[in-house]
Amino acid sequence: MRLKLQERIELLLRLGEYMGGNAAEWEAVKSKAYVVNNWFTREFTDLAVENIRTAFLQPAALLGLAGRYNLPEEQPHPKKVGLVLAGNIPLVGFHDVLCTFLSGHDAWIKPSSKDEALLLHLVGKITEWRPEAAPSLEVRERLNGAEAFIATGSNNTSRYFEHYFARFPHIIRKNRTSVAVLDGTESAGELEKLADDICQYFGLGCRNVTALRVPKDYDFVPLLRALDKYSELKHHNKFRNNYDYNLAVHILNNKFYMSNDVVLLVEHESPFAPISQVHYQFYEDRATAVAELEGRSDIQCLVGRGLLPFGEAQMPAADTYADGVDTLQFLSSL
Repeated sequence: MRLKLQERIELLLRLGEYMGGNAAEWEAVKSKAYVVNNWFTREFTDLAVENIRTAFLQPAALLGLAGRYNLPEEQPHPKKVGLVLAGNIPLVGFHDVLCTFLSGHDAWIKPSSKDEALLLHLVGKITEWRPEAAPSLEVRERLNGAEAFIATGSNNTSRYFEHYFARFPHIIRKNRTSVAVLDGTESAGELEKLADDICQYFGLGCRNVTALRVPKDYDFVPLLRALDKYSELKHHNKFRNNYDYNLAVHILNNKFYMSNDVVLLVEHESPFAPISQVHYQFYEDRATAVAELEGRSDIQCLVGRGLLPFGEAQMPAADTYADGVDTLQFLSSL
């Protein structure tokens, strides 16, 4: 017997309560996630978990999605949906799993090896509580037989996805990043929130700000001071190795840079920056700069006044969809 919509919602709400608790096995899994992938520090794992709990796994959010998409109480023609998940930040693929499960289709989950521990544990808790949910949440090494696909990867892997999944309904996600547009009058509080957008998850997420657009004669000193909020990152071995490498490259190439010993600010046209580095470019007219960025397909978020508020880049709502592609609309159309 398949679970009805209300039963699926109740399970997701129970999962949210579990994620907010400190059960010994949950604490152990979060510790294991760090051992497997040192980028998943306890601080950032807890941050990801809390954002998921408060934004996705709440009655208003789940009922709102169910009502907006007119999700059926019981899916009359459930499809097997292959989910190829990313692993750059903790539980980054959770939203795809949630949407597929909520829609009533069967999620065939292929997690990233970088983010297996957390996701597999949470899926396992749902099927432990309700064994009937097992067909709807299946972890698989191979996705042969799936009838639709949602796959997240790099620009390179996306070409393979497009080839392999061409004859199936699909969503293919590529590399994206985020940009902040500043006007030079931001308060210390706003810049501190921008530091969150830049440094949370070590800057590894597509919603992390990796580039800035600033006016001519912009004073970078207040921003560098705000970035001191994350001075502890320099004690993280992997992050520090990246910083030292990038710093050495700039010194050897006699390249101008600015730094607070944690983040390097470098003038560069690309919105994509290596770990520990943020690119900036000057603009003549802010509105023109915003319009140019809005026209790009590789920008996930635009942060700034009149745009996504500072400090909210890593706080997507339940109906905020990666790459701007409506996942639940796609699933509802299958």
